[in-house]
Amino acid sequence: MPDAIVQFIQVTNQWVWSWPTILLLLGTHLFLTVRTKGIQRKLPTMIRLSVTKDPDAEGEVSQFATLTTALASTIGTGNIIGVGTAIALGGPGAVLWCWLTGILGIATKYAEALIAVKYRVKTRDGRMQGGAMYALERGLHMKWLGVAFALFGTLASFGIGCATQVNAIATVCNANLGVPEWLVGAVVAVLTALVIFGGIQTISRVCEKLVPFMAAFYVLGCLAILVYNRDFLWQTVTTICRLAFTPGAAAGGLTGGGLLLAMRYGLARGLFSNESGMGSAPIVAAAAQTRNPVRQALVSASGTFWDTVVVCLMTGLVLVSSILKNPAIDMGNITDGGILTTLAFDQIPLVGPVILVVGIISFAFSTVLGWSYYGERCLEYLAGRRALFLYRVLYVAVAALAPVAALDLVWTVADTLNALMAIPNLIAVLLLSGVVVRETERYLPDLDRKCEDPIPTVDR
Repeated sequence: MPDAIVQFIQVTNQWVWSWPTILLLLGTHLFLTVRTKGIQRKLPTMIRLSVTKDPDAEGEVSQFATLTTALASTIGTGNIIGVGTAIALGGPGAVLWCWLTGILGIATKYAEALIAVKYRVKTRDGRMQGGAMYALERGLHMKWLGVAFALFGTLASFGIGCATQVNAIATVCNANLGVPEWLVGAVVAVLTALVIFGGIQTISRVCEKLVPFMAAFYVLGCLAILVYNRDFLWQTVTTICRLAFTPGAAAGGLTGGGLLLAMRYGLARGLFSNESGMGSAPIVAAAAQTRNPVRQALVSASGTFWDTVVVCLMTGLVLVSSILKNPAIDMGNITDGGILTTLAFDQIPLVGPVILVVGIISFAFSTVLGWSYYGERCLEYLAGRRALFLYRVLYVAVAALAPVAALDLVWTVADTLNALMAIPNLIAVLLLSGVVVRETERYLPDLDRKCEDPIPTVDR
C-alpha cells in the first residue's frame, strides 16, 4: 500500500482517538452511571435474567441467545492480543483503564440496548430490526446520523469483525501449528459461509454452544497460570495501579508511559473489547424475545461484565505477572501486542501455548460470526434486504484474504472505525438519556411487566 495512504490512516486514527473522543467515551460512561443510579448494582439480576427464557414475548431469539451472540462478537482477539497491544504501547497501567472502562461501561451498554429495543421495528416477514440507526431516526428524527452509523457499522464489520480476527487465527495457527496462512483463511471462510448464510437463527445456535465453552476454557486456563505465577500476583497488581498514573519502570523491563498513554490505549482497547458505547451489541439485542426494554437492557449489560471485567482482566494479570516473573522478555523492543502475548504465554510450560492457541481461534471465529449479523443489519438499513447476499459473499471473501493483510494496518483501521461508530451512537444515548431514565423507572420495579408500546412494521 502506498506510504501516503498508510500515513493518512495512521494520522486519522490518532485524530479520532485524541482526547475529545476519550473524554466523550469516559464522560458518557460516568454520566449514565449517575443517571441510572448505578445500574451496575443490578449485576446479579442481569446474570439471572440472561439465563431466563421469555418465550411469550415478541422477538426472534431468546435473551440468552442474544447475549451469547453479542459475547461472540465482543470476546475476540481484543481480549487477548488487544490487551497485549495496550500493555506494549501504554504500559501495564493500561490494564487498569481497560478494566475501569468495563465497570463504567456497563451503564452505557445498558442504555444503548434499552433504546435499541425501545425503538426497534418489525419487517413484514416478522424479523426484528433495531440499533442506534433506528434510535437516531425514530427517537431523535436524525436519520442522516443513523445513516452515518449504519455506514460505519457496515465497513467496520469487515475490519473489526472479520479481517483482524481471521488474520489473528492465521498467524497463531502458522506460528504454533505450522499451517499455511492461506489454508487457514480458506477453512475459516468455508466455515463462516456455512453459518452466516443461515441467518440469525443459525448464528445464535452456534454461538449458544461455542461461547460458554470458550469463555470457561480460557478463564480456567488463565486461573491456572495465575496460580503458577502466584508469587508475583501482588507485585502485578501494584505495578498496574502505579503505572496507570505515573511514568516509571518495574521489574521485567515493564515501563509505564504515564496517564495519557495508559488511558488512551486502555480505553481504546477496552472499547475494542467490550464495545460499550460503540452501538454494535444493541443491534442483536433488538432481536431478543423480551417483555420490555429494561429486561433486555439488563441482559445486554451483563455482557460487558463478562467481557472486560472478567476476561480482559484475566489476560492483563496473566501478561503482566508472566513478564515480571520472566525478565528475559525484552519489553523495550516490543510494540506488537501479538508478539508480547505469545512470549508471555510461552513462559508457562505446556499449558500456556495451548490456552493461547485455543483461546485466539475460538474467540476470533465467534467474533467473525457475530459481527456478520451486525454488518447485515446495518447494510439492510441502508440498502434493503436485497443487498444481503452480496454482503455475505464479500464477508466470506474478506475472511479468505485476511491472512495476507498487514495486521498492524488492519488494527489501525479497525480502531478508527470503532471511534467513528461510537460517536453517533453516543450522541443517541446522551440525547435519549431522559428516555432511558423514564423507561428504567417504569419497568425496573416490575421486570415482568409487558411493554404496551406497539412495534411498528416497516417495508424491508
